[in-house]
Formats: sequence, C-alpha cells, structure tokens
Amino acid sequence: MNHYETVFILNPVLSEDQIKETVKKYEDFLVSNGAKMIAKEDWGLKKLAYPIQNKKSGFYHLFEYTVPGEVITPLEVEFRRDERFMRYLTVTLDKHAISWAERRRVKLKQKA
Repeated sequence: MNHYETVFILNPVLSEDQIKETVKKYEDFLVSNGAKMIAKEDWGLKKLAYPIQNKKSGFYHLFEYTVPGEVITPLEVEFRRDERFMRYLTVTLDKHAISWAERRRVKLKQKA
C-alpha cells in the first residue's frame, strides 16, 4: 500500500450538487478498490494561472489516501474520460511528504 495525494480541478460551470456528486463518485471508486482515505479537502473556486479549456477558474479538491499502486492507472483513466475534470495530478508521498501533510492538517484544524 502506497501513500498518494491527488489534486484535481473541476470545471467552474458545475453546480454545487454536481461537484459534490463528482467528488463522491471518485471517493467511492477509490474506497471500492481498497483505498483508505486519509484526508479530503475542498479548496474551493480558485483563479487559474493560465486558461484551461478557455476557463479562467476551477474548483480545486485534494484527496490523500493509501492504496495499492495498480489502482492509480484506472483512476487516472476515469479522470481522463470525465469531462468535468480540467486537470489532475497524482503523486506518491515519501516519508517526509507524509509528515509534512500531517503537520499541515493539524495546522488547518487549529485555524478552523
């Protein structure tokens, strides 16, 4: 089981319900394939550094999870097939990144 972090940008024309449905769909996809969700974050609507698909903003989301490595490819294939996704990035977290993410989550909880 590897530790992963996926950040994705959803199309800004989606409604709140469509965004929640999309996030839930891919969370369920991961869990059904044996993932253990560690953290989910909704970063909200953010301005993009450059236009993507003629859009200047997008809804950012982050998933942090552990899952066997062979699940990542089917997940990214699903991302590519889904028109609601503008961009995504999945990275493997090493021990330093895991501890940094942990400290970041603690700091965010203290602010809230």
